[in-house]
Amino acid sequence: MRATKEYRLSMTDEAQKLVDKLTLEQKVWLMSGNIDLTTTTAEALAALAEAMESEENHYNVTPYAAGGLEEYNLPPMLFADGPRGVVCGNWQTTCFPVSMARGATFDTALEEKVGHCIGKEVRAFGGNFFAGVCINMPYNPGWGRSQETYGEETYQIGQMGAALVRGVQDEDIMACVKHYAFNDMENARFKCSVTCDQRTEQEVYLPHFKDCVDAGAASIMSSYNRYNGVHCGHHNYLLRQVLKKEWDFDGFVMSDFCWGVRDTVEAANGGQDMEMMWTQFFGKRLVQAVQDGFVPEERINEAALRIVRTILAFDKDHKEYDMSVVGCAEHIAVAKEAAQKGITLIKNENVLPLKKSETKRIALIGKLADTAVIGDHGSSWVRPPYVVTPKEGLEKANPDCEVLFHDGGDVESAKKLAASVDAVIFVVGYDHDDEGEFISENEAENYTGSMGGDRKSGLGLHKEDIELVKQAGPVNEKSAVVLVGGNMIMMTEWYDCVNAVIMAYYPGMEGGTALAEILYGDVNPSGKLPYVVPYAEEDLPHVDWEATDQYYEYYHGYTRLEKNGVKPLVPYGFGLSYTTFDISDPKAAVEGDCLKVTARVKNTGDRDGDEVVQLYVGFQNSAVDRPVKQLRGFSRVSLKAGEEKTVEIVTPVEKLKWYNPVYREWQLEHMDYPVYVGSSSAQEDLTETVISL
Repeated sequence: MRATKEYRLSMTDEAQKLVDKLTLEQKVWLMSGNIDLTTTTAEALAALAEAMESEENHYNVTPYAAGGLEEYNLPPMLFADGPRGVVCGNWQTTCFPVSMARGATFDTALEEKVGHCIGKEVRAFGGNFFAGVCINMPYNPGWGRSQETYGEETYQIGQMGAALVRGVQDEDIMACVKHYAFNDMENARFKCSVTCDQRTEQEVYLPHFKDCVDAGAASIMSSYNRYNGVHCGHHNYLLRQVLKKEWDFDGFVMSDFCWGVRDTVEAANGGQDMEMMWTQFFGKRLVQAVQDGFVPEERINEAALRIVRTILAFDKDHKEYDMSVVGCAEHIAVAKEAAQKGITLIKNENVLPLKKSETKRIALIGKLADTAVIGDHGSSWVRPPYVVTPKEGLEKANPDCEVLFHDGGDVESAKKLAASVDAVIFVVGYDHDDEGEFISENEAENYTGSMGGDRKSGLGLHKEDIELVKQAGPVNEKSAVVLVGGNMIMMTEWYDCVNAVIMAYYPGMEGGTALAEILYGDVNPSGKLPYVVPYAEEDLPHVDWEATDQYYEYYHGYTRLEKNGVKPLVPYGFGLSYTTFDISDPKAAVEGDCLKVTARVKNTGDRDGDEVVQLYVGFQNSAVDRPVKQLRGFSRVSLKAGEEKTVEIVTPVEKLKWYNPVYREWQLEHMDYPVYVGSSSAQEDLTETVISL
């Protein structure tokens, strides 16, 4: 109920009556985090960075409060972070796979379940606000925090983000969508100004935010970066014109923490409703700005109404949860399911699944094989009660098999070991030192921890891992590489040196269990890559990760490769199974405002399995420059061996429009649209029909 916009708007009169009673100081109090900044910015940043690495008193160990008026029985907004679970608490919360791994499930129903689990755990810690719906779209997969989002395709990101919003808010927890907008660089996030043309803005970088707003998101977090020279936390066009006017967003906007607001008057007049997490530019400064006539009090009244209305809707007569739900068996089972459905089989040449009866000795090579790697150590860092490593997972899955671990440091000894066993599994990739949230030494002089950042040294494996796989992979015909990381990892240099490749992403606390179940065939893999894998990094857009100005082109990812006629190593949406599927007989029709497409899907193999049926719409007949085709729908379907089903995918016709910057409006071209249904974006994996609109 509270997830709906209609319910929140029904609270307007009650909220307005309360706001009408407040003094200017009380209204401004609602617009700031409840911590006064008494140190310098550099000292504060160092303290925050150290808190992120702290074992006990870490960042967001308890919810952060903002606003609230006890005398009016109005609770504060109580903030809990974490796209892969709640970051509050110490070694007790459920750690789900990172969002990129969950994006690979293409399963919105499962993502809603994740949202329900997270919402319950937020409430258990006393929170009422979850700021973990991260839907920024990586312009280049080297972005350090791209593990926190769902993929490279705006439609898929929007659908998955909206599902998380629904799940969280069904538990009466406000969901905050971040970071609005164009926040796709980490190292330069505080200084970079992004520019792009208006079609790129409207068609590529904003639709997924609108999808989450349409799903009823209660809050939007503005981003650190600038857009067209203006800080996004001050951006009148983004915040007031697009978000609040054109999209009719009824919730409130909060700043990214600590440095999301840089100027009192510009932020308040530009549409920023709340400064987090401590008060620097709002508070007394904002009161003075109103009194001096620089900020109209009407602007304060609007922000206060938005905040009060939203908090009343979600935190009036709220449910209470005890701590027994935190890290409970039910939530851990959902985390495991997400890992099972997200882990993606990219290559398999008669290697997998391994047969337990024939596998007596396995070489497990690579330092990450015996390391609890769950993602970066920034604001999304969840502390679960345990993490199952690949080594632990394999040992448990087949107790009769001897698992021989080798850290991969000595290539020659690794080769000898690989040649002596029944199968060899390399576990290689990244950890929090390589990618993730970043604070530079200049911004935190006293901070000595490691905070990832963007992948400045390239998109492939570390040189030593490449050499390891190239040397030791070919010595055993049953060799597989398991990749660990938050986004696409280049494979060209070593791809032909092994017979199987799996993308594990950062698979959460039960990742080792899920991985072992897939390697042995107890679980049939069904994940699909939410990004394209090119042969060369040059096929992707160039980014200067230290730039003060960065231009975003209209094309990136798979749409860029297709437009340029470049074949990828692995296409977008691709993922293998231990069974086979046939997708046929596509039919397309327009019903009302929606495009409805059906197709027959048959499991033609001898194992039960899941297939993700993908709908792409082509724009080859367009009079304007548009992608060859774009994902515009998907449906995950479970099929028994030999079973056949009809799958229906429905997408709004609105999603087929293009944005005309001359008239500043969305327009539908009346033409023939090729409609493709299949198992990946590759043309050979698709079957085609046509719809005329």
